[in-house]
Amino acid sequence: MATANPAMNPNVYRQAGYADSPANVMTLPGAVLKTALLVVILLITASYTWSLAVNGQTQLAGGLAGLGAIGGLILAFVTIFFPKASPFTAPLYAALEGLFLGGISAFFEATYSGIVVQAVSLSIGILAVMLFVYGTGIIKATENFKIGVVAATGGICLVYLADIILSLFGIHVPFIHDSGLIGIGFSLFVVVVAALNLILDFDFIEKGVELGAPKYMEWYGGFSLMVTLIWMYLEILRLLAKLQGSSRD
Repeated sequence: MATANPAMNPNVYRQAGYADSPANVMTLPGAVLKTALLVVILLITASYTWSLAVNGQTQLAGGLAGLGAIGGLILAFVTIFFPKASPFTAPLYAALEGLFLGGISAFFEATYSGIVVQAVSLSIGILAVMLFVYGTGIIKATENFKIGVVAATGGICLVYLADIILSLFGIHVPFIHDSGLIGIGFSLFVVVVAALNLILDFDFIEKGVELGAPKYMEWYGGFSLMVTLIWMYLEILRLLAKLQGSSRD
């Protein structure tokens, strides 16, 4: 059963096979460490574009954010198709995404003061809660659970894809970008689905450990988790922006 995150396809483990020695096997602490390193890299580059924007160099910050968005997308596909390259591509992906997140966060902060601290705090809180409910077995990644999350995520992707295509003709999907009840409800739904994707991500990494995947898959697992975390953070930013926009109306 594939997960909603395209990077979390179980076929990756079948292609990777088994570790060639006990010293080269994927471990849970190793995956956690690699994920933490990717987060640190992202925070460093995000701080750079953030500081540029705050200090008035908005054009440079915007250019780097655009570079990060495009470069990050390209590297994401490279990593998905060539998992063995993840020890090199995953850190580069984190660095580029950091450039993007720093720039976009500065833009939101300039419009809605205090929103970034709220979004980061909520993201950390949701991650901690999802780790707790998964670790304690309160929520289990059963096949029915996976099907439901994948279906919901697929529906969201179709809505966003339709919105992108329609925007080329000057048309947008109605309500989803508004700060009204429907727009806020849609963003809240997306945040919930993104959070549930974390359960699938944890399960994917745990399965790799159980299967004795090669050690480079620790980097791939960290990269895959980062994809979901970045998506969730961006959706939280959008939700908080809508809530603040609604309160101003």
